[in-house]
Amino acid sequence: MSRVSRRHLLRGGVSVLAATALTAHNASAAVGPEGGPGVPPRPGVPPRPAVPRRNGSAARLPMVINVGDLGAVGDGRTDASPAFERAYSLAVSRVSRGVGRTVIEIPPGEFLITRPHALLNGVAPLRAANGLRFLGAGKRMTSLVFRPATGPGSFLCRNEDIWSNVSFECMQFRSATPGASFFSSYSTGQAQDYRFSECEWMGEWEYGLALDGNDTNSEMRWEACRVGGSYRRAFLYAGLSRRGQAHPNDQDQFLNYWFTDMKVEYEWGNFLEFPYGGSITCRGGSYIITGTRPRSTGEYGITSTFFRFPVGRHHDSVQRFHAEDIRFEVRNPHVRVIDCAWRSGTVHFSDCDDTGLAFKSFSTGIRPHVYTVGPRGPLIRYDSCQLVGRHEYRTDGRREALPAVARYDMCLLRSHPAEDFVIAAGGARSDVVRFVDCLDGSGNGTGGASASAPPAAPEASVDQAAPPVPAPPAAPAAPPNAPR
Repeated sequence: MSRVSRRHLLRGGVSVLAATALTAHNASAAVGPEGGPGVPPRPGVPPRPAVPRRNGSAARLPMVINVGDLGAVGDGRTDASPAFERAYSLAVSRVSRGVGRTVIEIPPGEFLITRPHALLNGVAPLRAANGLRFLGAGKRMTSLVFRPATGPGSFLCRNEDIWSNVSFECMQFRSATPGASFFSSYSTGQAQDYRFSECEWMGEWEYGLALDGNDTNSEMRWEACRVGGSYRRAFLYAGLSRRGQAHPNDQDQFLNYWFTDMKVEYEWGNFLEFPYGGSITCRGGSYIITGTRPRSTGEYGITSTFFRFPVGRHHDSVQRFHAEDIRFEVRNPHVRVIDCAWRSGTVHFSDCDDTGLAFKSFSTGIRPHVYTVGPRGPLIRYDSCQLVGRHEYRTDGRREALPAVARYDMCLLRSHPAEDFVIAAGGARSDVVRFVDCLDGSGNGTGGASASAPPAAPEASVDQAAPPVPAPPAAPAAPPNAPR
């Protein structure tokens, strides 16, 4: 017998023996008062309190748990929910002094999961834990197919302020029940530091990740991932409810989301939607929406948007968006790159290109970038970008003159010259925009000096199905301890 096969067999034997002591339904009892495994309850017998062992029995469990060793069959038909629940229970039992010590390994195959929260179920009475890793064999090699009985409200993972430093690597997630969701994360400071590397999402979801809470739900990174499928709401949605929220801005602490070298190519829905503030950076990759929403909704119409920031007022430190080195495709008039209603903060596009389909007959009339602006911005800047169609600027309900809050520097305006590039809507004036050394599709430039576009007549929006953005309500007084 080879060393590799012996090690795999020994590891599997230990995993299976340990799994018999922990079922999917006693994961909450898996951690005793000193971080060791608790004693699983038996039917009709009150559970005995966990007794910490001097040598730490949790330390004798395997560092790597392979779900195949626990009975998961990757044939796409056999329900693997029990095996994943056992793997998670074992990982919980290895938490010592608040630190996890386990990698959950998922071999090649298509694994059917029918029970919500089977992959990760971080709920009380578990205590705060740091460190949990899910490792597959590759994007298309390891596939988790989520097929709960009902879609909306069903999440494959949930973290109720328990886990931080969680990583998912080299696997695909697919919704087989339309309207199911991937991850629910609630935080008052603990649920944070998530990393997704070489992962893929397919199928029809309601949410990819739905973030909630009244404090930090932050420091999340996606690297070389593919976002496919479709989204009834958004792939990443920040501020799901008013849970734990005493004041309107309590949920503004959504900070530091990084997307690097992504392939964002999905059918319809929104990619990022932040009803609360956010600090977001997207670098590199292709972003494509391939179709349109199958039905109009009161909130979205039939529009799909990569970056939607629909609420005006947030703390200044959490109104920051940066996109760099991204190629966008605008395949129909109902696709928007950005729809931003922030009344301060910053928006920056650097070396981005959305002109790939500029030859299409509809392209000159589209408005893929839409802003609502006020006297404090947001400050909007485009550097060395190639831009199709026209950009729309609205006001936040004010009629007085506004300062220049947007600047286009060394950009190619593919469809229109600068004097026709800005659409003023809702009482806005196009002189809130300045152009510096820009070119139009004919090679004509704005010159070396700063130039503002002349006032343009307001026009009706191209997307009549989408409702207008209402004026934000008056902001209530901030609570005494709110960040300023």
